[in-house]
Amino acid sequence: MKFLVIGLGSMGKRRIRLLKNNYKNIELIGVDTKIERREEVEKIFNINTYDNLNLAIQNENLDAVLVCTHPIYHSEIILNCLNKNINIFTEINLVSDRYDEIISLANSKRIKLFLSSTFLYRKEINFIKEKSLREKNITYRYHTGQYLPDWHPWENYNDFFVGDKKTNGCREIFAIELPWIIETFGEVEEIFTIKNKVSSLNIDYFDNYSVMLKHKNGNVGILNVDVVSRKATRSFEMYNENIHIFWDGTPESLKEYDCNEKLLKNINLYKNIDKDNNYSDNIIENAYLEELEGFIKYLNDDDSFVRYSFEKDKYILSLINKIEGDN
Repeated sequence: MKFLVIGLGSMGKRRIRLLKNNYKNIELIGVDTKIERREEVEKIFNINTYDNLNLAIQNENLDAVLVCTHPIYHSEIILNCLNKNINIFTEINLVSDRYDEIISLANSKRIKLFLSSTFLYRKEINFIKEKSLREKNITYRYHTGQYLPDWHPWENYNDFFVGDKKTNGCREIFAIELPWIIETFGEVEEIFTIKNKVSSLNIDYFDNYSVMLKHKNGNVGILNVDVVSRKATRSFEMYNENIHIFWDGTPESLKEYDCNEKLLKNINLYKNIDKDNNYSDNIIENAYLEELEGFIKYLNDDDSFVRYSFEKDKYILSLINKIEGDN
C-alpha cells in the first residue's frame, strides 16, 4: 500500500515513524509547504516529499492519505481527497466545518473515512470503561493540563494551531478527552462551566476551565482543563460504594482499591511501552500505533477496530461549543 502524509509537523512525523517501524509493506510519501519540514523528513525517514498536495495526488497511486495539518484546513483537504476517491485517516479536526457534506460524500462514494481519537485505544481507558459499565451512580474527577509553551518546546505556541482561538489548546484537550469520557460515562444531560484566564500567555482565549457534567444515566463528573499547569498533569479518580480507581495518565499509575482487602493495587496492562521523549511522561505511542492498525484493518474491510466517527465527533464538538460559550 502507498500512504500520503499531509502535513509534516509533529503529528505527521509521529505517524510516519510508527508506520515505518511497524509496516515494511507500506510506502510513505509526504507533503508540506514548508521546505525545512520536507528536508527534515526526507533526511530522517528517507521518503520522498512534495510541496503541493494536488501534484502528489496526481503523480502517486495512493491507497490512503493521513491528514496531519492545522485543523482549520482539514475539511478542505478531506473533501479534495474524497472527490478523488482516496481513503482518509484524519487527526482530530476541532471544528465541524462542512461535516455534513463530508459524511454524505464519503457514504455516497463508499470511501473509508477514519477519524483519530487516540485515547479510545488506551488500555487504561478501556479498563476504566469496563469497570464503569458494571456500576451505577459513579462520581469522577479529572484534571488534565500542561503549560502551553511546553507543548512544543521547539517552536513558539503562537506558530501552531493551539495559538489560534478557533483551535485553541483547551479546545484540543477537550476534543481529546471528551470522546472517552462520554463513551465511558454516557451522554450528557447538563453542563455547568466556570472559565477564566489566569496566565500571562499571549493568547486570546480562556486558559482554565472547571466543568461539571451530569450524565443522563446518573453519573456525575468534574473536569478541569487548562494550559497553565507547569507540570504536565493527568489526574483521574472514579468511585462509588463498590469501586475506587485512580489514574495519573501513565501506564504504571493505574490503581484500583480492593474493598475487601483494604489495599490499593497496581493494575498492569502493558507488556511493552513505546515512548517519544519529545512529549510528556503521560503520552505514550502505543495507542497511536493501535489506531493506525485499526485504520489499516478498516482498509481491508475489517471495521472491528473503528472506535470513533465524524457523527460522534459532531456531538463532541457541540459539547465543546457549549463549554466554551462566548470564548
